[in-house]
Amino acid sequence: MPATPPKATYRIQVRPGFDLDATAAVVDYLADLGVSHLYSAPLLAATPGSQHGYDVVDHRAVGPELGGEAARQRLLRALRDRQLGLVVDIVPNHAGVAVPPANPAWWDVLRRGRDSSYADWFDIDWDRGRLLLPVLADDPAALDDLKLVDGELRYHEHRFPIADGTGDGDARAVHDRQHYELISWRRGDAELTYRRFFAIAGLAGLRVEDPAVFAATHELILRWAAAGEVDGIRVDHPDGLRDPAGYLTRLRAAAPDAWIVVEKILEYGEELPDWPVDGTTGYDALAAVNGLFVDTDTEGDFTVLDTRLTGRHTSWEDLTHATKLAAATHLLAAELTRLAALAPEVPTEQARTALAELAAAFPVYRGYPPHGVRHLAAARSEAGRRRPDLATALDAITRRLRDPDDELGQRFPQLTGAVMAKGVEDTAFYRWTRFVALNEVGGSPAHFGVPLAEFHRFANARQVRWPASMTTTATHDTKRGEDVRARLAVLSELPGRWGEQVTAWMEYAPLPDPAFAHLLWQTAVGAWPIERERLHAYAEKAAREAAASTSWADPDPAFEQAMHAVIDRMYDDDQLHAELTELAAALTPAGWCNSLGQKLVQLAMPGVPDTYQGTELWDNSLVDPDNRRPVDFDVRREMLARLDDGWRPPIDTDGAAKLLVVSRTLRLRRAHPELFTGYRPVPVHGPAARHVVAFDRGGAIAVATRLPLGLARAGGWRDTILSLPVNEVKDLFTGRVYSGGEVSLVDLLADYPVALLAPPTASVEAAP
Repeated sequence: MPATPPKATYRIQVRPGFDLDATAAVVDYLADLGVSHLYSAPLLAATPGSQHGYDVVDHRAVGPELGGEAARQRLLRALRDRQLGLVVDIVPNHAGVAVPPANPAWWDVLRRGRDSSYADWFDIDWDRGRLLLPVLADDPAALDDLKLVDGELRYHEHRFPIADGTGDGDARAVHDRQHYELISWRRGDAELTYRRFFAIAGLAGLRVEDPAVFAATHELILRWAAAGEVDGIRVDHPDGLRDPAGYLTRLRAAAPDAWIVVEKILEYGEELPDWPVDGTTGYDALAAVNGLFVDTDTEGDFTVLDTRLTGRHTSWEDLTHATKLAAATHLLAAELTRLAALAPEVPTEQARTALAELAAAFPVYRGYPPHGVRHLAAARSEAGRRRPDLATALDAITRRLRDPDDELGQRFPQLTGAVMAKGVEDTAFYRWTRFVALNEVGGSPAHFGVPLAEFHRFANARQVRWPASMTTTATHDTKRGEDVRARLAVLSELPGRWGEQVTAWMEYAPLPDPAFAHLLWQTAVGAWPIERERLHAYAEKAAREAAASTSWADPDPAFEQAMHAVIDRMYDDDQLHAELTELAAALTPAGWCNSLGQKLVQLAMPGVPDTYQGTELWDNSLVDPDNRRPVDFDVRREMLARLDDGWRPPIDTDGAAKLLVVSRTLRLRRAHPELFTGYRPVPVHGPAARHVVAFDRGGAIAVATRLPLGLARAGGWRDTILSLPVNEVKDLFTGRVYSGGEVSLVDLLADYPVALLAPPTASVEAAP
């Protein structure tokens, strides 16, 4: 662990439309908000026009579209002026190759093939012939459009190099003499000869297990860390690496003082391996906090409702097995072929099928020695149960996979992680529609909420083992905004009303895919009011990801037209519009209560809290790119100034109450870290005890309301009492002081459904 982890971070999606200078311009606001570190999207040169930066094309330079090195220096000066640090996102698993001229290493590989000095950078199966590039139209005559221009091969906007001495003749003849072959985009999933990031042909896997490749691709980042210009490193997608533990050991040795967190998605109950890192990027915390505000008692009601609406009797386990198997055998068929070739002792088709079944049955993203052996055993057992006819092949393959020195055993985990991501996150989450608030990265839709006692156990264990791990409730990859989930959590308290309403809507405006319709109506209610074009864009992406009634590869115009027609009716049909608006309005106050509660819990619980850009006010965003829309920092800056002038805002549409919670909690953590060094539940006594979560971090006490509708139906707080560990505390949201060792929740939560209690002398003033 570094000597001083960040006290709190704020994520900025640095991109061409909001570059390093724009980021520097909001540093004053971030300092006033209360964070200690800016947490930036990747800063290295990415594919031209990239809106996310995860497609790095040149590891030697800051992205020119971000402002380049000069702008990075200006940002550093702005951060130092306000005593803020910097956490950067890095992408070790893959590089952007969609625009070959932009990536010097890839361009050289295409030009020189195996003789390129960069040939070992990329995870290419050179034994299978020419390097296949899936860029052509799905047309046998596509190569007729190939041209020779300025010593390059051109296919529409695509440019490719020509090997020395091969440039004579027509374009087709020249193409046939290259180290690469241009093929139809449809052939990519099945035939590619290089490892990709998931199923994205424009992101080629890097071999950072090679020390020379590690050194070349990390030299700039590590130079920044050594110079004290970077305090923390966020490692993207470690599950894609051949040897995550080895990579992280090398990274820690190269940056011994850095705060290092990994984007590791843990399944329900899974522990982070004992890596030399400070923790994860917080999806485990997100799942725990999200579930805390869901009524676990209504799971049966939602199961019955979804079964009735969709006619589906498939379990979550069977659904995810099917979607993972499809991902392994279709989207990731090329990777499967490469693995099967490593087991020549097993007939090819049997090897492919056995590997696919094991990947589909693997219970976590991937296994890690030595504990991964039990996950492999579980996968072998489940695969054997489903396919007893494959027993011989499964046994042969499993023996190989147990050997950590076997190449098959080293590569198979790279497949299981991709299969889980594509089969579950990007498919099953859009098909399993029982209660979509739980369909979140790092979450488990099969577990309907998190009981209070379970949350306390989770938080305590985190404090003991991973106290510097990140916490979050929103990222650039979450499926829906944190406040959309908070409002949807209210539905868990209204199963009857929701069931009646959604049934009526689905009958009034039917869609051929009832499971997707159930997801669509939940989404609309959770985000309402939402601009029409945003809901259209979300629905199209969600339906294609689900790949049930339409898909990215083969869109179904009839279904998509029907889907868009239903959305238009939400806006144009007076009855539907009024009913949607009425239900959303009815849910909103309790949704705001949940929003404030989950935000306080996330910011105050053990770990380093991150705030995703803009979410200090209400956030009704949906999946990317919707959650990467521009943020109005001027509005937030002005609102924060009003709070600092003494304004105590109502809980209303402008979201100032949320900004109050965020700023005061972050400032307390920054000014008084000694108040956040432990964890224990605070006793609550009385008839409404189950409706409050309260914990003491070692002097700072967080108190949040949960299940607010049930609380109201039961008559409110009544004589429910919070026992205080000290005689006198001050609520930093209201300024009120409480004495005597206990406090009535009727009094404590009279103005806001949350409270942050600290010693009366604690300060939450803006930073100088």
